Amino acid sequence: METKPDPAPRSGGRHYGLDWLRIGAFAVLILYHVAMVFVPWGFHVKSTHIASWLTLPMLGVNAWRLPLLFVVSGYASRALLARYPHPGRFAQNRSMRLLIPLGFGIAIIVPPQPWVELVTQHGYEGGLLGFWLHDYFGFRLLDGVSLPAWNHLWFVVYLWVYTLVLAGLVAVVRSDAVQRVFDRLFSGWGMLLAPIAWLTCVHAWWFTMQGETHALIDDWVAHTTYLPAFLFGFGLAGSPSALAATVRLWKPAAVLALAAYAAVLAFELSYAAKYWAWTWRLRPYGFAHAVQQWAAIVALIGIAERFWNRDAGVRPMLTEAVFPFYIIHQTIIVVVMFWLLGLSLPGWAEFAVLVGATTAGCWAFYLGGRAIPRFRPLIGLRQQQRPAVPALL
Repeated sequence: METKPDPAPRSGGRHYGLDWLRIGAFAVLILYHVAMVFVPWGFHVKSTHIASWLTLPMLGVNAWRLPLLFVVSGYASRALLARYPHPGRFAQNRSMRLLIPLGFGIAIIVPPQPWVELVTQHGYEGGLLGFWLHDYFGFRLLDGVSLPAWNHLWFVVYLWVYTLVLAGLVAVVRSDAVQRVFDRLFSGWGMLLAPIAWLTCVHAWWFTMQGETHALIDDWVAHTTYLPAFLFGFGLAGSPSALAATVRLWKPAAVLALAAYAAVLAFELSYAAKYWAWTWRLRPYGFAHAVQQWAAIVALIGIAERFWNRDAGVRPMLTEAVFPFYIIHQTIIVVVMFWLLGLSLPGWAEFAVLVGATTAGCWAFYLGGRAIPRFRPLIGLRQQQRPAVPALL
């Protein structure tokens, strides 16, 4: 007899399936950033073993990995807002939880990344300490590298801004009419079609396959993708009918996502030599990207709702560890790869060392920081555990 998952909670309560999905998405993110060392795309440090073929599996997750995290963060915001029902208190609580580790990260965690980039790619000759004391806080460009930097912590910046937008909307909109419209729109095939239509406009027409800047002010392609995803997650947390729609649609959504990924691969493989010369392909490429992006998200949420919505003893620790892992992981990757450059190891060995060192370093950072009360807020942890409230990143 098949075991059915626990019913999804209403009004933004703990959803174990989305917890597991968030944990898995961050695991994928860490592997993705390790892989960035070995692909031709720009990154803070590069291995001498560049493998162009590695970009193809990375494109399988590139479209949906970040929008999914914003959806899950929006979903968790519903429970947090229920705990702090006044929008001002909600915004204040989220600001403390996000801005303190953000400031700590920019000042202490991130600096080795631009230093390694300047040393390995721009011939910078100063040491790390001298760089941190004399150059890092210069608020200028140094050989094209903007200093100081938030690098991978851009996600925290955007999440904070979107949280303030949400708090403002909650303060202004007091009616349940918006939630009822959400329920009607996303309780059927609109769950797939409406967001795909929007994302097609974003990626195929308004900002035709433009890259993100992660600079906040000028990053409209990101904001038109991630802010709606965040608000969608907030609405989803209050809509059992929309969650049920993801369960009904996860199979066709998965087929759509795989078909769109195949189209993306066809574009990449057929025109790799003259990619930007074939400008006519950018709109169909943008459409395929949009379909892959949203169909994968619907499929994954449907799978999480249908099969993963159950607890396990290790889940609370993994859920709590995600934010500290995120804060530290990229610096570990960059510093360890910088050290590996002098060892002339084969590519497979570099990859294995990077994965092992990053995993061990993330756990050490989380467990060590968790054990020191005054250090906990710096790495995004609460002073006291409150299991009933979902962790949020």
